[in-house]
Amino acid sequence: MKNILYITDPNVYARFVGAPEMHPHISVIHYDEVCPLHTSLNRYGVYGLFIQRTFPENLTYGMKMFSPSEGSILAVEPGQIGGKEDDGVPITVSGWVLLFSPQLLRGTVLEDKMKDYPFFSYFATESLKMKPSEWGRITQLLIQLRHELQENADSAALRAVALGYIGLVLEYCKRIYLRQLSQEDKAAPDMLKRFHHLLRQYYLDGKQLETGIPSVKFFADKMAYSARYLGDIIHKATGGTAIGYIHSFVIEQGKNLLMNGYNVNETAHLLGFDYPHHFTRLFRRLTGMTPTEFLGKKGW
Repeated sequence: MKNILYITDPNVYARFVGAPEMHPHISVIHYDEVCPLHTSLNRYGVYGLFIQRTFPENLTYGMKMFSPSEGSILAVEPGQIGGKEDDGVPITVSGWVLLFSPQLLRGTVLEDKMKDYPFFSYFATESLKMKPSEWGRITQLLIQLRHELQENADSAALRAVALGYIGLVLEYCKRIYLRQLSQEDKAAPDMLKRFHHLLRQYYLDGKQLETGIPSVKFFADKMAYSARYLGDIIHKATGGTAIGYIHSFVIEQGKNLLMNGYNVNETAHLLGFDYPHHFTRLFRRLTGMTPTEFLGKKGW
Protein backbone atom coordinates (compact mmCIF):
# COMPACT_ATOMS: atom_id res chain seq x y z
CA MET A 1 0.00 0.00 0.00
CA LYS A 2 1.12 3.49 -0.75
CA ASN A 3 1.52 5.97 2.09
CA ILE A 4 -1.72 7.94 1.96
CA LEU A 5 -2.75 10.77 4.27
CA TYR A 6 -6.46 10.41 4.96
CA ILE A 7 -7.74 13.97 5.35
CA THR A 8 -10.97 13.19 7.18
CA ASP A 9 -11.16 16.74 8.51
CA PRO A 10 -9.24 19.94 7.70
CA ASN A 11 -7.04 19.76 10.78
CA VAL A 12 -5.52 16.43 9.75
CA TYR A 13 -3.61 18.29 7.06
CA ALA A 14 -2.91 21.25 9.33
CA ARG A 15 -1.23 18.94 11.83
CA PHE A 16 0.71 17.20 9.06
CA VAL A 17 2.33 20.44 7.87
CA GLY A 18 2.64 21.95 11.35
CA ALA A 19 0.03 24.69 10.93
CA PRO A 20 -2.18 25.92 13.81
CA GLU A 21 -5.66 24.47 14.27
CA MET A 22 -8.28 27.22 14.38
CA HIS A 23 -11.68 25.60 13.79
CA PRO A 24 -13.03 22.02 13.74
CA HIS A 25 -14.33 22.34 10.17
CA ILE A 26 -12.05 24.95 8.54
CA SER A 27 -8.32 25.25 8.05
CA VAL A 28 -6.51 28.22 6.52
CA ILE A 29 -2.83 27.43 6.03
CA HIS A 30 -0.15 29.84 4.82
CA TYR A 31 2.54 27.67 3.28
CA ASP A 32 5.10 30.44 3.60
CA GLU A 33 4.88 30.08 7.39
CA VAL A 34 5.32 26.29 7.59
CA CYS A 35 7.89 25.56 4.86
CA PRO A 36 9.98 23.60 4.31
CA LEU A 37 7.52 20.73 4.52
CA HIS A 38 7.08 17.15 3.39
CA THR A 39 4.68 16.35 0.55
CA SER A 40 1.84 13.86 0.93
CA LEU A 41 -0.44 11.78 -1.25
CA ASN A 42 -3.88 12.63 0.10
CA ARG A 43 -7.29 11.01 0.14
CA TYR A 44 -9.72 13.84 0.70
CA GLY A 45 -12.80 13.81 2.88
CA VAL A 46 -13.01 17.60 2.63
CA TYR A 47 -13.15 20.36 0.04
CA GLY A 48 -9.86 22.08 -0.65
CA LEU A 49 -8.45 25.01 -2.58
CA PHE A 50 -4.68 25.05 -3.04
CA ILE A 51 -4.02 28.70 -3.91
CA GLN A 52 -0.33 28.82 -4.67
CA ARG A 53 2.41 30.75 -6.42
CA THR A 54 4.39 27.52 -6.74
CA PHE A 55 3.50 23.82 -6.65
CA PRO A 56 5.56 20.65 -6.19
CA GLU A 57 6.58 18.83 -9.35
CA ASN A 58 4.90 15.59 -10.47
CA LEU A 59 1.62 16.02 -8.63
CA THR A 60 -1.01 13.31 -8.96
CA TYR A 61 -4.62 14.41 -9.53
CA GLY A 62 -6.91 11.41 -9.81
CA MET A 63 -4.97 9.03 -12.03
CA LYS A 64 -3.25 11.80 -14.01
CA MET A 65 0.03 13.57 -13.50
CA PHE A 66 -0.72 17.26 -13.15
CA SER A 67 1.46 20.34 -13.52
CA PRO A 68 -0.41 23.40 -12.21
CA SER A 69 0.66 26.78 -13.54
CA GLU A 70 2.41 29.21 -11.23
CA GLY A 71 0.01 31.59 -9.53
CA SER A 72 -2.99 29.30 -9.83
CA ILE A 73 -5.62 27.36 -7.88
CA LEU A 74 -6.12 23.60 -7.72
CA ALA A 75 -9.49 22.43 -6.31
CA VAL A 76 -10.27 19.07 -4.68
CA GLU A 77 -13.45 17.59 -3.27
CA PRO A 78 -14.40 14.67 -0.99
CA GLY A 79 -13.62 11.28 -2.49
CA GLN A 80 -10.69 12.47 -4.59
CA ILE A 81 -7.06 11.47 -4.33
CA GLY A 82 -4.16 13.74 -5.17
CA GLY A 83 -0.82 15.13 -4.12
CA LYS A 84 2.65 13.64 -4.08
CA GLU A 85 3.87 10.79 -1.93
CA ASP A 86 6.61 11.86 0.47
CA ASP A 87 10.06 10.98 -0.83
CA GLY A 88 11.74 12.13 2.36
CA VAL A 89 13.00 15.42 0.93
CA PRO A 90 11.37 18.59 2.33
CA ILE A 91 10.32 21.20 -0.21
CA THR A 92 9.43 24.88 -0.18
CA VAL A 93 6.26 26.14 -1.83
CA SER A 94 4.48 29.48 -1.61
CA GLY A 95 0.80 30.18 -1.16
CA TRP A 96 -2.28 29.17 0.79
CA VAL A 97 -4.56 26.23 1.44
CA LEU A 98 -8.23 26.57 2.33
CA LEU A 99 -9.84 23.34 3.54
CA PHE A 100 -13.43 22.98 4.74
CA SER A 101 -15.55 19.99 5.64
CA PRO A 102 -18.89 18.99 4.09
CA GLN A 103 -20.39 19.15 7.60
CA LEU A 104 -19.83 22.91 7.64
CA LEU A 105 -22.04 23.26 4.55
CA ARG A 106 -24.85 21.01 5.67
CA GLY A 107 -28.23 22.73 5.45
CA THR A 108 -26.77 25.99 4.12
CA VAL A 109 -27.27 27.87 0.87
CA LEU A 110 -23.65 27.17 -0.03
CA GLU A 111 -24.27 23.42 0.13
CA ASP A 112 -26.79 23.76 -2.72
CA LYS A 113 -24.39 25.96 -4.72
CA MET A 114 -21.46 23.53 -4.67
CA LYS A 115 -22.81 21.80 -7.79
CA ASP A 116 -22.32 25.11 -9.64
CA TYR A 117 -18.54 24.94 -9.17
CA PRO A 118 -17.33 22.50 -11.87
CA PHE A 119 -13.66 23.27 -11.22
CA PHE A 120 -13.70 20.64 -8.44
CA SER A 121 -14.06 17.88 -11.05
CA TYR A 122 -11.22 15.48 -11.92
CA PHE A 123 -12.08 16.31 -15.52
CA ALA A 124 -10.91 19.89 -15.16
CA THR A 125 -7.91 19.97 -17.48
CA GLU A 126 -6.11 22.96 -16.01
CA SER A 127 -5.58 24.75 -12.74
CA LEU A 128 -7.27 28.13 -12.37
CA LYS A 129 -4.79 30.80 -13.40
CA MET A 130 -5.10 33.97 -11.34
CA LYS A 131 -4.42 37.51 -12.43
CA PRO A 132 -2.18 39.45 -10.00
CA SER A 133 -5.22 41.42 -8.83
CA GLU A 134 -7.13 38.20 -8.13
CA TRP A 135 -4.20 36.81 -6.17
CA GLY A 136 -4.25 39.94 -4.01
CA ARG A 137 -8.00 39.89 -3.40
CA ILE A 138 -8.22 36.18 -2.65
CA THR A 139 -5.22 36.47 -0.33
CA GLN A 140 -6.92 39.29 1.56
CA LEU A 141 -10.07 37.19 1.97
CA LEU A 142 -8.02 34.34 3.40
CA ILE A 143 -6.18 36.67 5.78
CA GLN A 144 -9.48 38.09 7.03
CA LEU A 145 -11.01 34.64 7.36
CA ARG A 146 -8.01 33.47 9.36
CA HIS A 147 -8.30 36.47 11.70
CA GLU A 148 -11.96 35.62 12.32
CA LEU A 149 -11.10 32.02 13.15
CA GLN A 150 -8.21 33.02 15.43
CA GLU A 151 -10.09 35.70 17.34
CA ASN A 152 -13.53 34.12 17.82
CA ALA A 153 -14.79 30.92 19.40
CA ASP A 154 -16.82 28.55 17.27
CA SER A 155 -20.47 29.59 17.08
CA ALA A 156 -23.33 29.84 14.60
CA ALA A 157 -22.41 33.49 14.02
CA LEU A 158 -18.76 32.66 13.30
CA ARG A 159 -19.73 29.90 10.89
CA ALA A 160 -22.04 32.27 9.02
CA VAL A 161 -19.20 34.78 8.65
CA ALA A 162 -16.77 32.04 7.60
CA LEU A 163 -19.19 30.71 4.98
CA GLY A 164 -19.47 34.22 3.61
CA TYR A 165 -15.71 34.40 3.08
CA ILE A 166 -15.57 30.89 1.62
CA GLY A 167 -18.43 31.71 -0.74
CA LEU A 168 -16.59 34.81 -1.99
CA VAL A 169 -13.43 32.81 -2.65
CA LEU A 170 -15.46 30.23 -4.59
CA GLU A 171 -17.08 32.95 -6.67
CA TYR A 172 -13.64 34.28 -7.60
CA CYS A 173 -12.69 30.74 -8.61
CA LYS A 174 -15.83 30.43 -10.71
CA ARG A 175 -15.08 33.71 -12.47
CA ILE A 176 -11.56 32.50 -13.29
CA TYR A 177 -12.95 29.17 -14.51
CA LEU A 178 -15.50 30.85 -16.81
CA ARG A 179 -12.83 33.17 -18.17
CA GLN A 180 -10.58 30.24 -19.02
CA LEU A 181 -13.49 28.38 -20.56
CA SER A 182 -14.23 31.28 -22.88
CA GLN A 183 -10.57 31.43 -23.94
CA GLU A 184 -10.28 27.74 -24.84
CA ASP A 185 -9.50 26.60 -28.35
CA LYS A 186 -12.50 27.47 -30.50
CA ALA A 187 -12.14 24.12 -32.29
CA ALA A 188 -13.66 22.49 -29.21
CA PRO A 189 -17.34 23.24 -29.75
CA ASP A 190 -19.74 24.31 -27.08
CA MET A 191 -21.73 21.16 -27.82
CA LEU A 192 -18.90 18.99 -26.46
CA LYS A 193 -18.82 21.05 -23.28
CA ARG A 194 -22.58 20.67 -22.89
CA PHE A 195 -22.37 16.94 -23.60
CA HIS A 196 -19.71 16.54 -20.91
CA HIS A 197 -21.74 18.61 -18.44
CA LEU A 198 -24.83 16.43 -18.99
CA LEU A 199 -22.74 13.26 -18.62
CA ARG A 200 -21.20 14.46 -15.38
CA GLN A 201 -24.60 15.57 -14.05
CA TYR A 202 -26.08 12.15 -14.90
CA TYR A 203 -23.66 10.55 -12.43
CA LEU A 204 -23.91 13.32 -9.86
CA ASP A 205 -27.68 12.78 -9.81
CA GLY A 206 -27.25 9.00 -9.45
CA LYS A 207 -29.32 8.19 -12.54
CA GLN A 208 -27.02 5.28 -13.37
CA LEU A 209 -28.42 3.45 -10.35
CA GLU A 210 -31.90 3.56 -11.93
CA THR A 211 -31.25 3.32 -15.66
CA GLY A 212 -27.67 2.08 -15.99
CA ILE A 213 -24.86 3.30 -18.24
CA PRO A 214 -26.23 6.20 -20.33
CA SER A 215 -26.59 5.90 -24.09
CA VAL A 216 -25.69 8.42 -26.76
CA LYS A 217 -29.40 8.66 -27.60
CA PHE A 218 -30.17 9.76 -24.03
CA PHE A 219 -27.93 12.82 -24.36
CA ALA A 220 -28.96 13.47 -27.95
CA ASP A 221 -32.59 13.65 -26.82
CA LYS A 222 -31.61 16.01 -24.00
CA MET A 223 -29.83 18.26 -26.50
CA ALA A 224 -32.61 18.00 -29.14
CA TYR A 225 -30.34 16.37 -31.75
CA SER A 226 -30.29 13.02 -33.44
CA ALA A 227 -27.87 10.48 -32.01
CA ARG A 228 -26.04 10.37 -35.32
CA TYR A 229 -25.61 14.15 -35.48
CA LEU A 230 -24.35 14.30 -31.89
CA GLY A 231 -21.96 11.45 -32.65
CA ASP A 232 -20.60 13.32 -35.66
CA ILE A 233 -19.99 16.45 -33.56
CA ILE A 234 -18.21 14.49 -30.82
CA HIS A 235 -16.06 12.74 -33.41
CA LYS A 236 -15.13 16.07 -35.00
CA ALA A 237 -14.17 17.54 -31.62
CA THR A 238 -12.33 14.55 -30.15
CA GLY A 239 -11.48 12.18 -32.96
CA GLY A 240 -13.36 9.42 -31.12
CA THR A 241 -16.91 8.22 -30.79
CA ALA A 242 -19.59 9.53 -28.45
CA ILE A 243 -20.02 6.13 -26.81
CA GLY A 244 -16.25 5.92 -26.44
CA TYR A 245 -16.29 9.28 -24.63
CA ILE A 246 -19.00 7.97 -22.28
CA HIS A 247 -17.09 4.76 -21.60
CA SER A 248 -13.84 6.65 -20.89
CA PHE A 249 -15.68 8.89 -18.42
CA VAL A 250 -17.23 5.86 -16.70
CA ILE A 251 -13.89 4.06 -16.37
CA GLU A 252 -12.24 7.17 -14.88
CA GLN A 253 -15.03 7.24 -12.30
CA GLY A 254 -14.42 3.54 -11.70
CA LYS A 255 -10.71 4.10 -11.05
CA ASN A 256 -11.57 6.68 -8.43
CA LEU A 257 -14.04 4.34 -6.70
CA LEU A 258 -11.50 1.49 -6.69
CA MET A 259 -8.83 3.77 -5.21
CA ASN A 260 -11.28 4.78 -2.51
CA GLY A 261 -11.66 1.19 -1.29
CA TYR A 262 -14.69 -0.12 -3.18
CA ASN A 263 -14.35 -3.65 -4.51
CA VAL A 264 -15.01 -4.60 -8.13
CA ASN A 265 -18.63 -5.67 -7.51
CA GLU A 266 -19.46 -2.50 -5.59
CA THR A 267 -17.79 -0.30 -8.19
CA ALA A 268 -19.66 -1.98 -11.04
CA HIS A 269 -22.97 -1.42 -9.25
CA LEU A 270 -22.25 2.22 -8.44
CA LEU A 271 -21.34 2.90 -12.08
CA GLY A 272 -24.58 1.38 -13.37
CA PHE A 273 -23.37 -1.95 -14.80
CA ASP A 274 -25.82 -4.84 -14.70
CA TYR A 275 -23.06 -7.35 -14.01
CA PRO A 276 -19.53 -6.94 -12.59
CA HIS A 277 -17.96 -8.83 -15.50
CA HIS A 278 -19.33 -6.19 -17.90
CA PHE A 279 -17.37 -3.57 -15.96
CA THR A 280 -14.25 -5.77 -15.91
CA ARG A 281 -14.47 -6.36 -19.67
CA LEU A 282 -14.79 -2.64 -20.48
CA PHE A 283 -12.07 -1.74 -17.98
CA ARG A 284 -9.67 -4.22 -19.58
CA ARG A 285 -10.52 -3.03 -23.09
CA LEU A 286 -9.80 0.61 -22.25
CA THR A 287 -6.85 0.21 -19.88
CA GLY A 288 -5.23 -3.07 -20.95
CA MET A 289 -5.65 -4.59 -17.49
CA THR A 290 -8.38 -5.82 -15.16
CA PRO A 291 -9.52 -3.70 -12.18
CA THR A 292 -7.66 -6.08 -9.86
CA GLU A 293 -4.46 -5.80 -11.91
CA PHE A 294 -4.87 -2.00 -11.94
CA LEU A 295 -4.98 -1.88 -8.14
CA GLY A 296 -1.98 -4.17 -7.87
CA LYS A 297 0.05 -2.13 -10.33
CA LYS A 298 -0.71 1.12 -8.49
CA GLY A 299 0.03 -0.43 -5.10
CA TRP A 300 -3.37 0.35 -3.62
